[in-house]
Amino acid sequence: MRADRVFAYGATAGLIGDRILGDPRRGHPVAAFGRAAAAVERSLWGDDRARGLLHTLVCAGGAAAVGALGARAVRSRPAAARIALTAAATWAVVGGTSLGREARAIGGALAAGDIEVARERLPHLCGRDPQALDGQQMARAVVESVAENTSDAVVGALVWGAAAGVPGMLAFRAVNTLDAMVGHKSPRYLRYGWASARLDDLAGWPGARLTAVAAVLAGPDRRGAVRAWRADAAAHPSPNAGPVEASFAGALGVRLGGTLAYGGRVEHRAVLNGEAGRPVEVADIERAVRLSRQVTWLALGACVAARLLVSRTTGTTRTTRTTRTARTTLRGRRG
Repeated sequence: MRADRVFAYGATAGLIGDRILGDPRRGHPVAAFGRAAAAVERSLWGDDRARGLLHTLVCAGGAAAVGALGARAVRSRPAAARIALTAAATWAVVGGTSLGREARAIGGALAAGDIEVARERLPHLCGRDPQALDGQQMARAVVESVAENTSDAVVGALVWGAAAGVPGMLAFRAVNTLDAMVGHKSPRYLRYGWASARLDDLAGWPGARLTAVAAVLAGPDRRGAVRAWRADAAAHPSPNAGPVEASFAGALGVRLGGTLAYGGRVEHRAVLNGEAGRPVEVADIERAVRLSRQVTWLALGACVAARLLVSRTTGTTRTTRTTRTARTTLRGRRG
């Protein structure tokens, strides 16, 4: 079976597995990678970019190597084995079901008026300081996290799976995890985490744009999504979160961005969809989760179609070259 079909079947099975099973409570592969990366950090940490670059290369390169070894081990096996590996890798790196589950848990607590429970659960979803947020601000934080993590935890992995198979998926998730661990601008990681943050920006670029496009197509307000993306995305400090959050804001008709608090550090960000949007309400959390799921399946379809198209185009080109070579050889013999 061709590699493009292996990816199509395997990625679809992996997403279905995530939808049914979600993340395991113990022994999750991403958590295991995080522990390994933390051990590497303890050995390498230094307040300079060179050590941080080495840390990134060791961890992300190690994840890619594991994927490459797995792909090589099943290369000569039946197609079912290759599909199973792709499905397992997809399930391991995507987190759409857990994302929606955590968002809904916080939304349920807010709807019940239990602010303290919502504050306890918010760190499971994002790095905001929950004690500095009221109910409306927590609802906004949840919608923003759903939007950003749809790109980081789902769509980006599918894009790199389509482009580079299992090694691409594992490497992307590793880079994204490293950015969450060391890519922030704290005194400890300002230099050490620079390489991880920049690599995450590069690796996340295509997935973020595909997420934004899918949000435009799937959202209830397409024109609003396009308008907010074009007008406000560039004002976001992240080159990838900007298009994603802006398109979600426009599609849902809400305002995102503004003042944020991270561990005692306050950031004043531009407001996304500020002119046309309204303040986020608790009910918008469920709307954002539904949009995230629609974006996921649209992105899978786009990745599968792109992989099939590239494979078909490449196969046609190879066939044409082979035909031309055969004709040239035949003419040479006749001459």
